[in-house]
Amino acid sequence: MEPLTFESRDLGQAEEFLSRAYASMSIGSDVDRPHTRVSRHVAGPVSVDHVEFDFHMSYAVDPLGKVCLCVVESGRIDQRVEGEEEDVFRPGDAVLITPPDRPYRGLISRAGFTIIMFDTDLLQQVAGVLPGRPPEPVQVLGHRPVSAAAARHLHRTLTYVRDDVLSDPGLAAEPLVAAGAGQLLAATVLTTLPSNAALPGDEVAADRRDAHTQTLRRAVAFIDEHADAPLGIAEIAAAARVSPRALQYAFRRHLNTTPLGYLRQVRMARAHDELRAGDPATLTVTSVAARWGFFHPGRFAASYRAVYGRTPSETLHGLRSVDGGPLGASPDVLTGPSTGTTVDGEETTSTTEP
Repeated sequence: MEPLTFESRDLGQAEEFLSRAYASMSIGSDVDRPHTRVSRHVAGPVSVDHVEFDFHMSYAVDPLGKVCLCVVESGRIDQRVEGEEEDVFRPGDAVLITPPDRPYRGLISRAGFTIIMFDTDLLQQVAGVLPGRPPEPVQVLGHRPVSAAAARHLHRTLTYVRDDVLSDPGLAAEPLVAAGAGQLLAATVLTTLPSNAALPGDEVAADRRDAHTQTLRRAVAFIDEHADAPLGIAEIAAAARVSPRALQYAFRRHLNTTPLGYLRQVRMARAHDELRAGDPATLTVTSVAARWGFFHPGRFAASYRAVYGRTPSETLHGLRSVDGGPLGASPDVLTGPSTGTTVDGEETTSTTEP
């Protein structure tokens, strides 16, 4: 989707636009011609907005129905969510603006900030549920990260998605990139903000029992068949017929990686195959990397070289070593997708860590 930009000095127009873009709201201003500017980039379930108000804007907003995160860059936001104490957000803060189901009100004082929103379903998909049990809605229980380290991690993730992923329309248009950005954001929220997503101890014990080779084989087969589709932990766990936690245990126990780590390995191998077969006159490394869900071309190139012993560009252009033979590949490539790996005495398919 093409970036959307709104700019106005009319308070009524600003209120109408903000109500369409977020939720029904009423706003007020301390000046006659308040300047409002909003630019939005959208990728799949994620939207990133840069918002600027050069005036003091009061607001009262209905529930958003989405997870809404904010990175404050300038100014100040004084806010009260229904049923909670007032909080103040200042430059450098990375916070959850409000729970998706509660109205909120406050005062924005000549502020510039980034808002990142995504569907609440992503939290449920990332957290997962136990088989045979009714899903409990995942809820974020606080606005601020649980520690200073968590705050830094949340801030880095939000700025990475904003600056390195969704700022490039071509990259953001790739389905695997958009899905990956949403999953990354949801996982980061559950890791850095207080929530009810933790599993009780008895469920953890049951998950460990389910982390056997049959679970691994089902998950590996599903990933290999659907590597070109947007996948998350919830989809892979459902295909393996276990909980997301059991899936994590199975991959760690038998392959010393994670389900999403294995998925990245498979996608790296598919990208490698596409580069080997591609025509450098019509294909680029960046387009192949994005098609297989790798956001950052530089990081893709470094990971690719660690696995295959050459750069993606060298593979695409069919370059050869000085002795006339193909450029050497890392020994790790011998455990790539075409090679069987023994797991507890049984054959499955493995890949190298990118």
